[in-house]
Amino acid sequence: MSTEHSFALPDLGEGLTEAEILAWMVAEGDEVAVDQPVVEVETAKASVEVPCPYAGTVTRLHGAAGDTVAVGAPLITVAGPGAAAAVPRARREAARSTATEQTTVPSTRRESDPAGGNGAAEDHAGSGAVLVGYGTGSGARTPRRRARGAGGPPRSTMTGGPPPLPEGPPAPGSVRVVSPLVRRMAREHGLDIATVPGSGEGGLVLRRDVAAAIEARRRAAEQRTDPPRTHRTPLRGGHRTMAEHLERSRREIPEATVWVDADATGLVELRRTLNEADPEHPVSVLALVARIAIRALERFPELNAHFDQERREVVRFDDVHLGFAAQTPRGLVVPVVREAQDLSTRRLSARLAETARAARSGALEPAALVGGTFTVNNYGVFGVDGSAAIIPHPQAAILGLGRIVRRPWVVGESVVPRPVTELTLAFDHRVCDGGVAGGFLRYAADRVERPELLLGDA
Repeated sequence: MSTEHSFALPDLGEGLTEAEILAWMVAEGDEVAVDQPVVEVETAKASVEVPCPYAGTVTRLHGAAGDTVAVGAPLITVAGPGAAAAVPRARREAARSTATEQTTVPSTRRESDPAGGNGAAEDHAGSGAVLVGYGTGSGARTPRRRARGAGGPPRSTMTGGPPPLPEGPPAPGSVRVVSPLVRRMAREHGLDIATVPGSGEGGLVLRRDVAAAIEARRRAAEQRTDPPRTHRTPLRGGHRTMAEHLERSRREIPEATVWVDADATGLVELRRTLNEADPEHPVSVLALVARIAIRALERFPELNAHFDQERREVVRFDDVHLGFAAQTPRGLVVPVVREAQDLSTRRLSARLAETARAARSGALEPAALVGGTFTVNNYGVFGVDGSAAIIPHPQAAILGLGRIVRRPWVVGESVVPRPVTELTLAFDHRVCDGGVAGGFLRYAADRVERPELLLGDA
């Protein structure tokens, strides 16, 4: 006698609450083994393959490519041996054909790195798999095992979903809600969750259901229609996450901005000299500015910090986990080079380049996008002189570099053309005053103009 097991989308870590299905790797009617990857999903931070903790015959796929699934919602149902007959042959063939079409979606995943990552995985009935793309290092959560001999799907764990839903339709007047996030979202928008129809298994109310209800109410209140030739594009994945982070930064951080023009002649000449000496290991302008910023943080450590909103405390760091803004096909991201203060200028340049390439290809693991303590941004590559940059939450500052362009510059008693750049520092006014911010920026500008001064700071 076969037994069906429904496997829920596990907690993917880093505070993520949902994922989008990119492609199914199996179809209804297929046989699967324990720990076999069955679906590729995309979170706000990376693409991962999810392994199934059960062996048997796939009887149902809960969603199609492009659907968004909440953490704890059913993902796939598997029946034990002998249950293949539960899925008619014609249906299996049609499902397999559909799954084949879905798997043509390009994958940007990267195999998990045993050395790092805040991994999270379900561990059921002896399964030891982790999500492909989420490493198994010391930062991973410890999986919990289901008691041997227990029947049916496992109960809720730190890494799994909620308890399985009861069979049959919901009782009259009951509200099928599992996620506290969904309840809070409805409460914050003044929405009676009992009026929201659920699209999940058994009528479960999901986050997308509440979001749809909020949007419908907004449209009804405005009572307007878009004019012809109007297009709407929903924010998904990394775009949506970055938008939320930027909103939070503007909402919570009382930032101030200071800026200064600097003669970049010394910086340009130093880069040329370094690259002529070792053309196989070039040094970028961003790496030189990052090196200057790291030295400046040694003098002004107040800016290598976070502000703890709940405890109202400034948290300072000895290590510089350097974030840098990178434009990718998925939108703006801020990858992090950890312990950047320990890297030579050439090695720092190489790490920045390697990380940027991984970000553009979508191969970065989620852990590489969090934990920054200070950020640099070379927006000069876009041909602009300055920017009132938004500080990546919850950091305390971001240093920006504008384009290096020839301008009239006073040298002694003469006006001569020089390569000039604008340095901009946006900082959280709660962590320091203008004197610290001005001192940091002046230090950085002096080393851009005379980088040989760094030798005296080493």
